[in-house]
Amino acid sequence: MTDTPQDSVKATYDTIAEHFAATREYAWPEVESFCASQQIQSPPDAESIGVDIGCGNGRHAETLFEQTSLDKIIGVDVSRELLHTAQTRATNRGFIDDLALIQADAGSLPLESQSVSIAVYVATLHHLRSRRRRVASLSAVARVLESDGRALISVWSTEHDQFERSNGFDTTIEWTLPDGTSIPRYYHIYDPVEFRSDLESSALSIVETEISSGNCYAVVEDN
Repeated sequence: MTDTPQDSVKATYDTIAEHFAATREYAWPEVESFCASQQIQSPPDAESIGVDIGCGNGRHAETLFEQTSLDKIIGVDVSRELLHTAQTRATNRGFIDDLALIQADAGSLPLESQSVSIAVYVATLHHLRSRRRRVASLSAVARVLESDGRALISVWSTEHDQFERSNGFDTTIEWTLPDGTSIPRYYHIYDPVEFRSDLESSALSIVETEISSGNCYAVVEDN
């Protein structure tokens, strides 16, 4: 059986999970600002849900817990080993009772339609290998958002100082483990125009965009 691109990403992050998680202690300020600014619009008798897509060690799931009044947080990641680190973090930080962890690919979210009030999809979309899968993943976010729900999406972009190209491109970026082993990670590096184009090609509607610290960000809602 031939490995799929999803299998490749899973294997990569299962391999580097412990070391990767140890380097991801703090939430990005853009995520903190987004979460703090969101007002929960769910009906009073409905459970309000937030989802962290590509949750890794759960640092942004923790931000959703701390900065919002959501009833439940769901962390989704393709890597089982990263989910283990998220479970440990949530247990140690006291939000495990409010967190559900799901192993799943970002391209096919196993969540009910119109069930999510707030979503955070940070530094994950660029690991999907084809434009078709990336746009489909964006549309999956639109599907799960409530009518008044919003999501924050970010990707690495050509605005980073380390990149000299102005148009979007595919590349691999090495992760070096403590023993010196280098693990290649696939990235699609977006240019800002391309990022907007993919958003517009999906079922999402753009509320606002910005470039911060070399990353493209977009606040979006269901179209």
